This record gives sequence, C-alpha cells and structure tokens, in this order.
Amino acid sequence: MSRILYLRASTADQSVEAQRHALGGHFDREFSDEGVSGATLAKDRPGFAALLSYVREGDTVCLYALDRLGRDALDVQATVRQLMDKGVVLDVRGIGPVGRGAGEIVVAVLAQIADLERQRIKERCDAGREAAKDALRATGRTHRGKESLGRPVKRDAQEVAAWRRENRKSIAETMKHFDLSKATVTRYCASVGRQETT
Repeated sequence: MSRILYLRASTADQSVEAQRHALGGHFDREFSDEGVSGATLAKDRPGFAALLSYVREGDTVCLYALDRLGRDALDVQATVRQLMDKGVVLDVRGIGPVGRGAGEIVVAVLAQIADLERQRIKERCDAGREAAKDALRATGRTHRGKESLGRPVKRDAQEVAAWRRENRKSIAETMKHFDLSKATVTRYCASVGRQETT
C-alpha cells in the first residue's frame, strides 16, 4: 500500500511547491502536472495518466484540493469514481480520507461547489475586463489606471525592429541597446515583419 502525492498547477509560471509544502509528510511516489490547465480533462494529463496506471488497491492518493482532479464537477466525480473502482482512497487536505459510500457524496457536493466557484471567478474576470475596456475607451486608461489591457508597451515595436535591421544587430545586441527581454525583442521584430508582408 503506497501513499501517493498528486500535484497540479495550471500555468507554467505557477509552481506545485506550495501544494507540496502544505501537504508535507512522506510519500512513496509523486506525480504532477505542472503547467497543465485546469480546463484539461484528468485523463488527458500526462502526470495523472501515469498515476492512474501506477495505483493499486489499498493505495492512498493525497491531494491539495479536489479541483486538482478534473476540469469540472463531472470530470472530478468521474475521476474519483475511477480511482475508487481501483480500490484507492483519496486523502484531500482539509477533508481527510474519502472512500466509497458517504465519501462519494461528499466529493460530489464539494466538486459542485468548486465548479460554481470557478464559474464565479470567470464571471468576475469577464466583468473586470469589460469595465477596463469601457474605462479605456472613455478615459484612455483602465479602471485601475493602466494605459493598456495587455502587457505594458515598453518601446515602439517599429522603432526596435527598424534599429535592429538598419544596424544589422543581433537580438542580444538589440536587447542590450533597448533594455528589453529576448521575448519582447523577438515579439516586436516578428510583429513588424508580419505587418510588412501583409
């Protein structure tokens, strides 16, 4: 019987370290999906697929939260059922061990609550984005005082691309000259190149 840790972080700039730290303890195996969106079904996540093929009857899978197990309430419930059919116990932080019977009902209710919260977060984000767009059109600044909705514009892309081309400079030299990141210089030059070919 193994204690198995499953971790998932939605984006590449997030880390599973906070989840690992919160769960603490000793684990026989660990599976993770870092940079895998919560919109991806559990069965389509490489780390979870590996976990599913590894677990055996009597194993315990430890999780930071139920929403780590699926895209929505239905996916979480299907995933939990799949694990329980294999004889696996889920140990969810703040809930404790969840097994067959009453545990499945608890999981179903909590999965629905998590799904509702995810929908509320999306609605709040959408409302904030619309408020920012409206304020930007009306005042030239978002409702939070920013000059644009996306990442801030550090330099004029045309200027950066033209300087690089005219001086026959590398991306590294252009980065240094304008004090920009490699990604920004590359993006600016590519966007100007696309505009020139259309």
